[in-house]
Amino acid sequence: MKEQMKKLLQSIAVPVTAVLIALLISAFVILAIGKNPIQAYGALLHGAFGNQQAIIDTLIKTTPLILTGLAVGFGFRAGVFNIGAEGQMAMGALMAATFASNFGGLPPAVAIPLTMLIGMGAGAGWAAIAGYLKAKTGAHEVVTTIMLNWTTTYIASFMVTGPLATGSGTPKSPEISTSAQLPILMRVGALELSAGILISIAAAVFMYVFLNKTTIGYEIKAVGFNPYAAEYGGISIAKNVVLAMAISGALAGLAGVTELMGVHHRFLGELSGGKGFDGISIALIGQNNPIGIIFAALLIGALRTGSNEMQFMGVSKYIVIIVQAIVIFLVAADRIVKAIYARKKVKA
Repeated sequence: MKEQMKKLLQSIAVPVTAVLIALLISAFVILAIGKNPIQAYGALLHGAFGNQQAIIDTLIKTTPLILTGLAVGFGFRAGVFNIGAEGQMAMGALMAATFASNFGGLPPAVAIPLTMLIGMGAGAGWAAIAGYLKAKTGAHEVVTTIMLNWTTTYIASFMVTGPLATGSGTPKSPEISTSAQLPILMRVGALELSAGILISIAAAVFMYVFLNKTTIGYEIKAVGFNPYAAEYGGISIAKNVVLAMAISGALAGLAGVTELMGVHHRFLGELSGGKGFDGISIALIGQNNPIGIIFAALLIGALRTGSNEMQFMGVSKYIVIIVQAIVIFLVAADRIVKAIYARKKVKA
């Protein structure tokens, strides 16, 4: 019990310390451009949490980041590098939009879960392609998921400029039916916080239980930790690689669905907007722990929202990118040091 508590405290201390060090280093950068770092960070905090509108904006940005972070983090726990969350998110949203814009007669109790399942299924199927190629041919998932990202981009572009095209200006699909839109929890001005935030938190809690309390979760983690030992113990590596990629893709697809059903209500060409790649940094900061990923996503969401306020006092929004980069570097450095130390212990 003491050992588990020690590991828990360490897993919390590493990212918290990394954030504090990143803020300190960035403070010197802010000083170098002739601005007051205390005022800058005050503006950042106020922009992210200073009023109801700021809080809603932060939570809207956090919602898909939790899910893409879970997608990448789950892949890491299974020993696969899912760099395709961007494409899986877009594919999930595209397929869900295609369905939800054509079946408006369904009641919300049917339309909402069905649209979500279609989006998750599309993301899972798209990611499973990379998993299958890795399991059967040895093709590295980093290469195949990046290729699938580009494939998704061209498919989405074709769909919103061709079969699904509507109106003028930004390429977009028709609006999904109101019965498929997520309920609104809070509304301030033009900002609406949907039930997507609750769905993303519920997904994180579910993934925590799935990984730590189920046989399938144990097998997936075993394959990720040591595939040779897992295979010796009778666990199928191929099956679990495909399954892990499919689950990871389903989470990314759900991120696209929450954006579709809770924010835009239609598929836009730039719906993913880099959130799939943000999932990589969020998974690292959250130490691949589903609960840690919630707070890592909230951190990144707050930095993105608060950076707008900082700009009003002449501090570039790119300061938050410096903070994010330093945090990732420090968290990754901790993992590298641990890995080197563990190898030395084994050799000794």
